[in-house]
Amino acid sequence: MWTLDGDAADISRGKICSLKARALLIDMEEGVVNEILQGPLRDVFDSKQLITDVSGSGNNWAVGHRLYGCQYRDRIVEKLRKAAERCDCLQCFFVIHSMGGGTGSGLGTFILNVLEEEFPEVYRFVTSVYPSGEDDVITSPYNSVLAMKELSEHADCVLPIENESLFDIVSKINQMTKSGKLGSCVKQSSLVTSGGIKPTKEKPFDAMNNIVANLLLNLTSSARFEGSLNMDLNEITMNLVPFPRLHYLVSSLTPLYTLADVNVPSRRLDQMFSDAFSKDHQLIRADPKHCLYLACALLVRGNVHVSDLRRNIERLKPSLRFVSWNQEGWKTGLCSVPPVGHSHSLLTLANNTCVKHTFLELKERFMRLYKKKAHLHHYLHTDGMEQSCFSEALSSLSDLIEEYNQLDVTNCGPAIDPPRLKIAM
Repeated sequence: MWTLDGDAADISRGKICSLKARALLIDMEEGVVNEILQGPLRDVFDSKQLITDVSGSGNNWAVGHRLYGCQYRDRIVEKLRKAAERCDCLQCFFVIHSMGGGTGSGLGTFILNVLEEEFPEVYRFVTSVYPSGEDDVITSPYNSVLAMKELSEHADCVLPIENESLFDIVSKINQMTKSGKLGSCVKQSSLVTSGGIKPTKEKPFDAMNNIVANLLLNLTSSARFEGSLNMDLNEITMNLVPFPRLHYLVSSLTPLYTLADVNVPSRRLDQMFSDAFSKDHQLIRADPKHCLYLACALLVRGNVHVSDLRRNIERLKPSLRFVSWNQEGWKTGLCSVPPVGHSHSLLTLANNTCVKHTFLELKERFMRLYKKKAHLHHYLHTDGMEQSCFSEALSSLSDLIEEYNQLDVTNCGPAIDPPRLKIAM
């Protein structure tokens, strides 16, 4: 959907009909897609670029990956090719899916495999929403771990996002509203006051989705607008992923609310950089500042100069621990056009070992079910699904965690130059 951001101003002025999302919408339960087609964005999406079923995947990765994947493969490839042929310069594919359900985890990772087979030269970016520990889908740990194996093997770059972290962020905005810190700045028709933040226990999905949407808008801004230091999307993978499997990037965003929700005074530029490295602005529950950085990207929008970037990098470097062999591992991008209503914004992408804590929690939830073999039979009834699939997925996740552990152990002390080779005389 990133191709439509012309920006929100054009949409609000009624120009939305001239914009079309270069997107393929897939869901094996047609309800959500039908809601989109009846909502305010209905004219943005091409009705011929939809694939739906009726029954859904029953919160079962095997049904989504093996059953629906095989059944819909040809249709998916056909529609992918149609979308790709409309591109003047195809940089990468974005896969946006959830990890907890059967279609999102199963069919979502199947599509990732299809993209690798059909478009092997095109990078694959994945935005994966991880379920919370209190997820109402009891089999979500199975689905997530099975999907993790596919993400580790077939994605070029993954942006993990946790539902719990999004909920925490939206709750903080709610607290600020109640305390009067935002006061009259909150718009009456915004997600914050109308559909986003509610006093009930119901999760504010609209406001949570809004944060993810703005992450993607900032990520792709250089592809849509001019800038003094524009960044090609493929440069993110080339500069931030030193090891093929360690391609999970922790994202943080500031400001967290858009002008569609809240009219807030612009944050001071230096404070914006400090916010981006605080745990309150991370889209997963982690604190990269106290873990090891392999590399970091700063994607800035607005009236910001290269000197501002350099000054803040030098200011922050002493408080951040970088891997010994990549002490200068910073990638920067400057887009001249800020989000509507703001003077500037910042998206930070960090390849950081703190992401392993998300994976450790996921592994623990998986093991609680797997030790008892609970609900396993639902998966094994699907053709081609064997119990070895679970053990292989668990092994893949354990290996990934161990790779992050090794980096932490190896770089726990001060930077040390590698020993020189002794040459026999």
